[in-house]
Amino acid sequence: MEEDLPYNVQLVTQLEGHDDRAWHVAWNPARPILASCSADKTVRLYNYRSTTDPDTATAPLEFSLNTTIPTGHAKTVRAVAWSPSGKTLATASFDSNIGIWAQDEDDEEGGGPQGEWECMSLLEGHETECKSIAYSSSGTLLASCSRDKTVWVWEVHPDSDFECMGVLMEHTQDVKCVAWHPHEEVRSILASASYDDTIKLYVDDPSEDWFCFTTLTGHTSTVWSLVFSPDGRYLASGSDDLTIRIWERVQEHRWECVSVLEGHDRSIYSVSWSRGKGEGHLGWLASTGGDGLILVWKISAVPTESGRDKLSHKIISRFPAAHGVSDVNSIVWCPRQGMEDVFATAGDDGAVKVWKIAQSST
Repeated sequence: MEEDLPYNVQLVTQLEGHDDRAWHVAWNPARPILASCSADKTVRLYNYRSTTDPDTATAPLEFSLNTTIPTGHAKTVRAVAWSPSGKTLATASFDSNIGIWAQDEDDEEGGGPQGEWECMSLLEGHETECKSIAYSSSGTLLASCSRDKTVWVWEVHPDSDFECMGVLMEHTQDVKCVAWHPHEEVRSILASASYDDTIKLYVDDPSEDWFCFTTLTGHTSTVWSLVFSPDGRYLASGSDDLTIRIWERVQEHRWECVSVLEGHDRSIYSVSWSRGKGEGHLGWLASTGGDGLILVWKISAVPTESGRDKLSHKIISRFPAAHGVSDVNSIVWCPRQGMEDVFATAGDDGAVKVWKIAQSST
């Protein structure tokens, strides 16, 4: 008999509309908008708001379709990423291109709906499928990666102008994911994960441009997903080897694996790290993948006599068959204040689902 877990995963809503598998979801950090992308080459944007239930005094979330963007990409839209301001959306496609989208802000009243989303720029350079994109915490840099084994770093200029600052060719295979350190004050750290089973960490050097300062090894198969902890001290990686590894920054340019999380029986395609709720821990890590299982882990740092914290992890909630028999391709926590217990998933069934973590009533 399964042990009772302290939290339940509850379905908030299921958002239909994509005609093919849904690959990725992204929460707008500044506005109540959820974006999803699909093999059907479209991006769907949903608005959401809290609505108080007079019978229970709770505030459920209500979602409605804002618009569908026919991106014009020739192939699958694999990933979407919002700029920190929430005003720009980037799309990464299997056609090797990256679209930069912004909304017509010609709104005289200032409070009404804004105009259509338009493609402001098309970034070309990758030779084949673009798999992942991410904005830096400052919004001044955009990273992209591809099946062509490269990672590109783009500098963001006004008026949707982008300049390539570096093409990083450290991986020997398809690059699956890129992620930025959440708050690097002096030098931005970029991480990438690959089919070559490794994770590369890069930093910019004013005299030598971007370079790889370390390679993290330990996974025995493809690394699909990366996410930094909210405090920036740790990096989590999800892999085809059925494990999640957590790496700690022990020195400026040195990271070590300090924990291995197990619980999935098929490839782990996506990991996401939230601040969670409650004191005395490092947040909640959510994972999902080919087995359709959602796991939520509480990650804590326990002080030791040596002065270095020891990481501990505990599964606090699980939800099997989240998208029926389909693989789940993406899981992302909502970054907005007060919504740290809400996340969204995208699956091969074409559906986007929104979930909430709630304490078990035991």
